[in-house]
Amino acid sequence: MTERLQKVLSQWGIASRRRVEEWVKQGRVQVNGAIAQLGQKVNPEQDQITVDGRVVNPSRPPQLVYLLLNKPIGYVSTCHDPQGRKTVLDLLPPELSQGQGIHPVGRLDIDSTGALLLTNDGNLTFYLTHPRHHIPKTYQVWVQGYPSAKTLQQWRQGVLLEKQVTLPARVTMRKRHPDHKTLLEIELREGRNRQIRRVAEQLGHPVLQLHRVAIGSIQLQVSDHPELAIGHYRFLTDAEIHSLNTQFDLTSERELAEKGV
Repeated sequence: MTERLQKVLSQWGIASRRRVEEWVKQGRVQVNGAIAQLGQKVNPEQDQITVDGRVVNPSRPPQLVYLLLNKPIGYVSTCHDPQGRKTVLDLLPPELSQGQGIHPVGRLDIDSTGALLLTNDGNLTFYLTHPRHHIPKTYQVWVQGYPSAKTLQQWRQGVLLEKQVTLPARVTMRKRHPDHKTLLEIELREGRNRQIRRVAEQLGHPVLQLHRVAIGSIQLQVSDHPELAIGHYRFLTDAEIHSLNTQFDLTSERELAEKGV
């Protein structure tokens, strides 16, 4: 039975559908020794699929892994960087970063820090990164100056960005520092490229520091424990994994993925 290449690799935890599409465009995926094409169909039982020269064997899927990383500045949120910059996989030991299909879920830009999920669960990745869904993400952001109440309300209601108004956001002022800067807590339900930085700049209060503290119910700081240290990772607890799987209807998501939605 033939199926789309990106669906096969996603189902077996190699990477998300979108990540596989990127790999295909980069020429990193081969089918039976030939460079794969976007939309190509394969028979997992007959065709040999390789990624970066390594054979993928769907009959032996890797164990699903769920990690939370506190990303430092200077690392890109990808598995491979053409410019040779350090990636978040460089922060993992070889037994996790190699051969497991673990990849970042979404992105934090190179100058930002904080919560980043990594997994080899392609279905979960598809859900969390699909623009149809509005997964809340919470940030602690230091901005330059002291935003007025009017400015904060404008941010909450939505700001015109590239001819499209941003979705309403939760913006709370946490602290004013004598050094002419303000700490804001911001919860977004969309993830446009460098959105917080661009909106802050447009409103006249450029970002000085951006740190993500939560993705949905997954938080860097759990109960009374200190926040996960910068550059460190931990495995999600069974309760956190259960929370992710129960709050999202992954069965429906798989069906949509098969239809190419």
